[in-house]
Amino acid sequence: MGDLEIRPAVTADLPAIVDMLADDPLGATRESPDDLSPYITAFERLVSDPNQHLVVAEREGRVVGTLQLTIIPGLSRKGSTRSIIEGVRVHADERGSGLGTRFIEWAVEESRRQGCQLVQLTSDATRTDAHRFYERLGFSASHVGFKLQL
Repeated sequence: MGDLEIRPAVTADLPAIVDMLADDPLGATRESPDDLSPYITAFERLVSDPNQHLVVAEREGRVVGTLQLTIIPGLSRKGSTRSIIEGVRVHADERGSGLGTRFIEWAVEESRRQGCQLVQLTSDATRTDAHRFYERLGFSASHVGFKLQL
């Protein structure tokens, strides 16, 4: 994997992160890399919350991936803490390099370190390649997810 570093995101990473979020058929319809102001506002909220971990993968000074890990204390499952992996993106040039696997392994290990008993994620129903990827890493499609657009 070369000199890959997974580190907390900083404001200067936002253009690269937003570009990756927009670089697929779904993201192209919902992201706006030309106006970073809403992303800056969201980033400020994220970094002020100790249960939010927005990270990037950097190789040779270039951001090549991102994900958000959210830690959620709860009462169910005997008071278990869980984590949610969200917004996983790997730069097009890095796909197939093993970076996605390394990223998810990092998120699972960080979840353990944070005391989580369960790691969960959602993936759009159209992302069948992503589903196979997550299943290969030990995740199971055990639930049906629902969303309500506000």
